Amino acid sequence: MEARGLRALLCVLVVVASSIAFVSAAAGVAADVGTRRAALQEAPGDDVNGTPTLGEADQTYIDVFIAENGSARVTVDYQFYLADENRSAEWESLAANVSSETDWYVAEERRSWNETLSEGENATDREMSLSNVSITTETTSRPEEIGHAKVSFEWAHFAHVQVNRIEAGAALSGFTLTDGTTLQFRWPEEYAVYENEGAPQVKPSPDESGAGSVGWEGERNFPDGEPRVVLIRDSDAGTAEPQSASEPSMPWTIVAIALALLATVGAAGWLLGRRRSDEEATVAEDEAVHRPDGAVDSERTLPDGPPPELLSNEERVLRLLEARGGRVKQQQVVSELDWTEAKTSQVVGDLRESDEIEVFRIGRENVLTLPDDD
Repeated sequence: MEARGLRALLCVLVVVASSIAFVSAAAGVAADVGTRRAALQEAPGDDVNGTPTLGEADQTYIDVFIAENGSARVTVDYQFYLADENRSAEWESLAANVSSETDWYVAEERRSWNETLSEGENATDREMSLSNVSITTETTSRPEEIGHAKVSFEWAHFAHVQVNRIEAGAALSGFTLTDGTTLQFRWPEEYAVYENEGAPQVKPSPDESGAGSVGWEGERNFPDGEPRVVLIRDSDAGTAEPQSASEPSMPWTIVAIALALLATVGAAGWLLGRRRSDEEATVAEDEAVHRPDGAVDSERTLPDGPPPELLSNEERVLRLLEARGGRVKQQQVVSELDWTEAKTSQVVGDLRESDEIEVFRIGRENVLTLPDDD
């Protein structure tokens, strides 16, 4: 009996010891899993090695390229000046984090810019969206060594498009530029800043302005409705470049043949024009009306109204529309009034804003019409 009791007691002790060891091991595994989860939840830039975050960049350049359809390609360039070994080591750590934790950085940038986008939707009453968010890193050495962390994305419906006019900036109403931050707007070369009575339509006045761009530097807090830039299409911007000296010249034989053909066509046209002039003179003489005082009036009368030089630009366009039955292509206005594309676009834009005309597209051409009375 005593031997059986001792064996039973020994078995109990073995079972208890095994249970204690299993529970301890399980607790250790659980603690290790919890530690790893906590580590994964920490921001990659907040480790103990002093790795800087993107917001700690020395300079930040926000470049917004406005497309013709109103979307924008935004590039945010976070720049870190690598003036010493410590700063270089910090940058290498940040670049490594961006490479290994790309999804985290992309998600954080998307979240931050979506907050700005939501405010832009409220300010413009337009539906917007971000897409193709990405982040890359690189190091340049001229004029000094700089580390770049570049975030890029597409912003749909960033600008408001109206025929040949683009109005941009309201999507960033209330946006704040901090010290060391630059915001730049760029656009296609076919467009230029719209000028009203000689004043460029850019608010607020840019700190930097060049061909095809405007820019502002911090610190600056944009009020509602700003920044704002109004662009208008200028078809003259796409003219072809002159032939370079390296290109082959036209053979003289072809030039001589072309000149001979031109001379023949010109002579035929002169003869035809002279014959028509004689016929028209005969018809005019037949249609002449003799007044009692012996004078002669032609039945063809000039349109009533003051001469063109006494009319404003807007009145000249309206008179041309009336003479054409209330509808005319914008290109006809350019040719008949001998204006530039830019001047015509500005006058048409002013008339459209004052609801004196309506504008719509047929293919790639603008058509101007007088508004319906009803």
